Amino acid sequence: MFESCAQLASELDEVEAGLADPAIHADQAQARKLGRRYAALRPIVAAYRDWLAVTSDLETARELADQDEAFAAEAVELLPRQAILAEKLTELLLPRDPMDDKDVIVEIKAGEGGDESALFASDLMRMYLRYAERRGWTTEVLDAVESDLGGYKNVSIAVKFRGVPGPGEGPYARLRFEGGVHRVQRVPVTESQGRIHTSAAGVMVAPEAEDVDVTIDPNDLRIDVYRSSGPGGQSVNTTDSAVRITHLPTGVVVSCQNEKSQLQNREQAMRILRARLLAFAEETAAKEASDIRRSQVRTVDRSERIRTYNFPENRLNDHRVGFKSHNLDQILDGDLDAVIEACVTADQQSRLAEPSA
Repeated sequence: MFESCAQLASELDEVEAGLADPAIHADQAQARKLGRRYAALRPIVAAYRDWLAVTSDLETARELADQDEAFAAEAVELLPRQAILAEKLTELLLPRDPMDDKDVIVEIKAGEGGDESALFASDLMRMYLRYAERRGWTTEVLDAVESDLGGYKNVSIAVKFRGVPGPGEGPYARLRFEGGVHRVQRVPVTESQGRIHTSAAGVMVAPEAEDVDVTIDPNDLRIDVYRSSGPGGQSVNTTDSAVRITHLPTGVVVSCQNEKSQLQNREQAMRILRARLLAFAEETAAKEASDIRRSQVRTVDRSERIRTYNFPENRLNDHRVGFKSHNLDQILDGDLDAVIEACVTADQQSRLAEPSA
């Protein structure tokens, strides 16, 4: 049982030796690669060594149980502990999305509902910014188009981890379940009769791509510049500073007008484009592999309603995993861990069930 862990322990020793070599750090890309591998292996090997120690103690206690009742009692205590460690190790050994340790770009777009939808998009943006703040991540608004009432027609945010994330702790690992249509039920600020309205906003989460992840041929791009719209500084609406980039082979279109400089907008648009193309490549690979047994969480279409935010009842429902809570105010203030953990648990359970299906 867990024979592969012995090889992982040996690999961890090699990685540690590599990180201790000053020459490795002259190559930052290689140093980051080793750092990520170390972060992935360390908890697995630690859990494996704990399991080995408990298993050894359990075998010894069983051998001496006939001679001393104390050893028999110890064996009874160690058995459930061994089972807990085995379950933890099994979860750690589950195949993970190769993008889990990536930073992310979160795009939020207002949908049906006009100004109310744009205000809800602003609420979602604040929720993710507060969640990132709670976890010690850094955030950057890449592009934003405001509505008349102060909401957002669309907004793009980059979320970055400080240092090297452990397994399941990276921004993409935590936020990848947020992609989809988020529905809100509340009384809009523009409603004079006190009636509850329903509107929605769409969220797309893509791992932020590095240059080595995605190769873009400049000849495959059509770049248009135009005058930006919406609120801005003195020069924002008077010069052709906004940029729209179309990736011709895939039809992916990205626009950015948040900065006053056309060059800055182009750089931000390219960041978003690389992330979208990486996500596009991942989705295409999954379809070609005919991975029909992906979990309910992982196969949800971005056009599908995934969650409802009911303000009158202070209630949140995640329709994919049956999660329900009545602390919507806290969730919108960034307390997202419970709903995210429900999605992570559902994903793990589906992965554990796959071999026996």
